[in-house]
Amino acid sequence: MEPVYSPRMRSLRSTLLVPALVFMALYLAACGAGPSSSGSGPHTGQWHMELDLNGRVLPFHFDLVRALDSTWVVNIHNGEEEIVATAVELLADSFRLRMPLFDSEFIGRFANDSIIRGVWINYLKGPDYRIPFVARAGDRPRFSAAHGPNTDLSGTWETHFSARTEDAYPATGLFQQQPNGKVTGTFLTETGDYRFLEGVVEGDSLKLSCFDGSHAFLFLARLDQDSLHGRFWSGTHWEEPWMAFRNPHHELRDPNSLTFLREGYDMVDFTFPDLDGHPVSPNDPVYKNKPVMIQVMGSWCPNCVDESRLLKEVYAKHHGQGLELISIAFEQHTDTAKAIAGLRRYRETLGLEHAILYGGLSGKGRTSEQLPFLNHVMSFPTCIFVDRNGKVRRIHTGFYGPGTGKYYTAYCSDLNAFVEQLLQEPSGKALVAKK
Repeated sequence: MEPVYSPRMRSLRSTLLVPALVFMALYLAACGAGPSSSGSGPHTGQWHMELDLNGRVLPFHFDLVRALDSTWVVNIHNGEEEIVATAVELLADSFRLRMPLFDSEFIGRFANDSIIRGVWINYLKGPDYRIPFVARAGDRPRFSAAHGPNTDLSGTWETHFSARTEDAYPATGLFQQQPNGKVTGTFLTETGDYRFLEGVVEGDSLKLSCFDGSHAFLFLARLDQDSLHGRFWSGTHWEEPWMAFRNPHHELRDPNSLTFLREGYDMVDFTFPDLDGHPVSPNDPVYKNKPVMIQVMGSWCPNCVDESRLLKEVYAKHHGQGLELISIAFEQHTDTAKAIAGLRRYRETLGLEHAILYGGLSGKGRTSEQLPFLNHVMSFPTCIFVDRNGKVRRIHTGFYGPGTGKYYTAYCSDLNAFVEQLLQEPSGKALVAKK
């Protein structure tokens, strides 16, 4: 989500206070890095990471483990989510961790066997987008709490971000709270969800965080009578207010109603290169008289990762019956070679076997220009369902992933039923663009 992963795409606002190379040299020098104090290597097991969002601490947990082949593995935890990273380098007193899907990495040094200091670099936002971190070994709570909760926030909350501004958007907060105050949940928006959030209720205060390799989310709020009032940070580039109140019946607009074909169009038409440079179009013979799912996505988007995993399952299940899948990727790297390399990594990491096309630079305006048959591109991802006759039967905006619980389960069931319906319908003429 861009703030929405943010499921919404907004222009990013990042500033650089110190030139990148000078910053890195000074920062790592200040770490006082030296050899492991124990001489036996770094501490294995649970670590507690804290990102410094301009004075606000965003915490999460990871496990540092040694694999059977003696390589290092890091497992990052957000609620029920576990992100496994195998590109881990521990050389002398240095620490380097590259995230598996997204173009970001941690670079730091060991102060001793139980403390690492350094920076997280998100290259998709530019090589100068760096957030300091400190990681400490040991079993620590995600958020420290001086005392327990005096309220239970479990349930459904009608939520409004940036209320009464031009950036305002509605959401649905879903929280599950344990007796000790631990909280998990997420926010649904009309363009997706904020995935797996984890935190705590301390007194009447709510603290939630998530780190997935692409985004670093921090939500803080306080309960005032029957309403939550707080702020949301996405890394160091975005901050906004939010408020919420209990409403078990709150619903957002139907995701199948938000994006539609422009007047004068009843079919889709495009041609983009695949990752080997070969042009691909839904008019190609391979797609003739077949239902086709067309995913508009970006490899930088965690919601798109969640959807890609589900579409992979649906494609594998029904491809033998004629179902096809095309992904059109709009990327954030201005360098085309880097964008294609990122898409190759995306395909390999997720084990995708369908056609992935490169549509150009991301940005809802640019994407809409490339797909003029749509009224707009409101969200990454967006999925277009085309029947055997080339007719667009459904356009689904955004994606509610596994962090949304019953919403994800319901969508999985509906998706499979709809695909089976398309497969059972008789074939007709090939896909032909019509204006």
